[in-house]
Parts: sequence; structure tokens; C-alpha cells
Amino acid sequence: MLDKPAPAGRSLHYGGGWHHPASGRYAWTLDPGVNEPICEVAEAGAADVDAAVAAASAAFRDWRRALPLERGRILKEMAEIVRRNARELAALDAQNCGNPVTEMLGDAKIAAAQLDFFGGLVTEMKGDTIPMGPDALNLSLRQPLGVVARILAFNHPFMFCAGKIAAPLAAGNTVIVKPPEQAPLSSLRLAELLEGLLPPGVLSVLPSGREAGAALACHPGIAKIALIGSVPAGRAVMRAASETIKPVLLELGGKNALIAFADADPDAVADAIVSGMNFTWCGQSCGSTSRAFLHDEIYEAVLARVPAKVARFVPGIPTEPSTTMGAIVSASQHERILGFIASAKAEGARLVTGGKVPDAPELARGFYVEPTVFADVTPAMQIAREEIFGPVLAVARWRDEAAMLAEVNSVEYGLTCSIWTHDLGKAHRTAMEVEAGYVWINEVSKHFLGAPFGGWKQSGIGREECLGELIAFTQEKNIHISLKQAKG
Repeated sequence: MLDKPAPAGRSLHYGGGWHHPASGRYAWTLDPGVNEPICEVAEAGAADVDAAVAAASAAFRDWRRALPLERGRILKEMAEIVRRNARELAALDAQNCGNPVTEMLGDAKIAAAQLDFFGGLVTEMKGDTIPMGPDALNLSLRQPLGVVARILAFNHPFMFCAGKIAAPLAAGNTVIVKPPEQAPLSSLRLAELLEGLLPPGVLSVLPSGREAGAALACHPGIAKIALIGSVPAGRAVMRAASETIKPVLLELGGKNALIAFADADPDAVADAIVSGMNFTWCGQSCGSTSRAFLHDEIYEAVLARVPAKVARFVPGIPTEPSTTMGAIVSASQHERILGFIASAKAEGARLVTGGKVPDAPELARGFYVEPTVFADVTPAMQIAREEIFGPVLAVARWRDEAAMLAEVNSVEYGLTCSIWTHDLGKAHRTAMEVEAGYVWINEVSKHFLGAPFGGWKQSGIGREECLGELIAFTQEKNIHISLKQAKG
């Protein structure tokens, strides 16, 4: 079991060194592709959070004073380290979270790009001057918050770890990362790779389950907490953070819509609804367009093309370079997805393709589900309302635009939306009407560095991947200077 690749450091990393958890607890982390243990990893508890916060607080005193361009230089050096070690990091994630190794190489490149991006923005944390007349100068400036914590999700472990520390570090904060419980290895390896580059205590990595996350959220020494996770997890973090009135940044779930009008090309729409589902990583993506609303005039034409488009996604061993679709992250998530498929069948949805566990004998031990598409989905069905976080697409037919938009907006989520039409007026009108924070027109799934990503309603608070994310990790201070000469 221990011959699988794993980082040397499997304990807790804070204060520039490795530490055993106060409780002595270690737990096995698994390879979901074959359902086998990889190695044991430490489980941080509340006492360990206290120690990490103390170390990060001490480091903050110097890191906040580092010149912005020096922090930017370090972030760009971090990006180069990520690029040099991309294959190893991709292999760790493929083994530990089940996503195909080729796609994980892309994740490493995205993380490096985010480090470069925020490293280049360090001089943009600007304030203002406010006119006060000839006898006064009034100015505002931005300063870092302090120790911030980021709780990460399992679907892109390394990309989230390396990419999401970029903005707070650039702003002068110290950062404590809680990697996903299911897939902590790439975050631990990053801590190893960055040793000697970041001053001790600037970056901490605390693998754990819920205990450390809860302790971070309510800790008085944490100035801000950011979470990528489910809506229930986001609510729990907000409740805990309220005890110390700390701000939160939340990227939560989605039940996102793809809307195709009658004038859209059926072949392009079929491509889009398959691409938008992110079948490569088994639909385990909060931004996946898991509800497709197809106009009646193109409904059957699009569905007829879907099986051939889906066929390029074949579940396989995640560490094999040829694999186009990976494994579900855990047994519990696998069981949950199969439950949604069963409910769709029982409620009368029409199965277009997929719908079962693959037959390939080499996949028998792992957690796999075929890419699955259901048609004739109605609003009352469970797969039309709830986030599945798996490779299951719900397709609905529409005729009346107002009724369709009401259904699109009826769910509690509001993260992404994809609109397909050649009519510029329809495109703009629909983009204005949908309750979502990130909208594509004749595009789907892509992120654009610099464009603010985030959700409406229960899908989150705040924006990432943009200047706004950097500013969100600062606080504004106003300074008033009287220029009047003192009498006498």
C-alpha cells in the first residue's frame, strides 16, 4: 500500500516545519480509481489549529511589511515551481481524487497562471485621495487582513490549493489551507516544494476532517475564511464565522442551466451540453451546466446527436494518460449519484445514454459511473432540483420563454448559465434575466482569468479569479492629515 507515490510530508505543516497532530490521529487516504489506501495522513484538531494560527500570526508581522513587488516576485517563483513539478502534482491528484491525469496537468497550469496573475497585481491594491481643500490631505489605503484560512474542495485539489493562496499572499496575508479530506496529498506536496521560498509560517497546510474546518471558522485569530464546498458547508462556515464577525468568501454549489433557443445549431448545442457537464471529471464541478433547456423545435435533433458526443468520455483508470473520464471521489458520493439515477428512472425521465456502473473488469473495484443523460425531465423530478455533483445531465423541453426562465430561476442556486442563440437581442435579454453570476453566450464551461467568477443566491458570496479577489483580502483605512500650521 505504501509503494504508491506520496509526498514525504504526511503530517501537519506550519511554522516552517512538520508536526505530528496533538491527538496523534492519522487516517488513510484512498485511491478512488481502485479503492485502495495510498498512505496515512495526519488529522489536525483544534489544538493544532491554535498552533498554526499562532505561527501564522507571528509570520504576518514581517510578511505584511514585505515590499509588494517582492511578494509578487515570490509568487512568480512559486508559479515556476508548480510548472516544473506539474507532472508529479498531476499524478498525485489523479491517484488521490480520481480525475484523469491529463486533465490534472491542465489544473497545474491554471494554478501557475493564477500565481503569475496575482503576483503581477500587487501594485493594484490602490486607495484614493479625497478633496478636502488646501489645508488638509485625506487619503485611503489598503492593508492586509492578517491570517486567512481557505477550506478546499476535492474536485480540483491542487489547482485550488496553489491558485487560491495567490490572492491572499499577494495582498500580504498569511494563509492556512485545509485541503480536502478526501484528497490532501497534492497540497502537502506543495508545502514541501515551497519550503525555503516562503518565510516560515506564511503558508500552513492542515489536513483534516470537519474538526479543523470548524475550528478555523470560529477562531478569533483568523481574519477571514474562504470555502469552496457545498451549500450546507457554506452555511456552517457562516454561522461559525459570525461568532467573531469575520468576513467570508464562499464558492458553493450550482444547478446550472444551459438554454438553447430554436435558432441555435443542434450540433453545436449537443457539443455544448456535453462539454458543459464536465464529464472528464465525472461532473464533479459546481459550474457544470447540469440542466439543459432545449427549445421544442430543436429538442429531438439535439438529443439524437448526444450519444455520439458522449461516447468520447469513457471511464478509465485515472492515472492512465489515455483516460478521458475518471472516477468518483468516494464510495459515499458514488452511492449518492446512483441514487439520483434510480430516482430519475422511477420518476419517468427518459434515459438517453449511460445510467449504470461500467462493465469493464479493470474498473470493478473503483467508483465509476457512466456519463448519463436523461431527457423529458420535468420540474418536479429530483434531478431537476438538486445538485448531484456527478455525471448526470437533466434535459427539459420548452416552448414558452417566460415559463422557461421562471423554471431556470426557480432553484436556490445561481452560479453559471450558458445561452445559445444567433439572435443578439435574445442573448442579451436572457443574460439579463437569468439569476446567475457567470454567464456564457454561445460558450460553456470556460473560465477567463481576470473575469470575476462567483455566484448569486445560495451559490456563494464574493468573486474570484480577478482583481476583486485580491481587494477582498485587504481592508481599507482612511487617513486625514491637517496641513494647517499650529499657532505659536
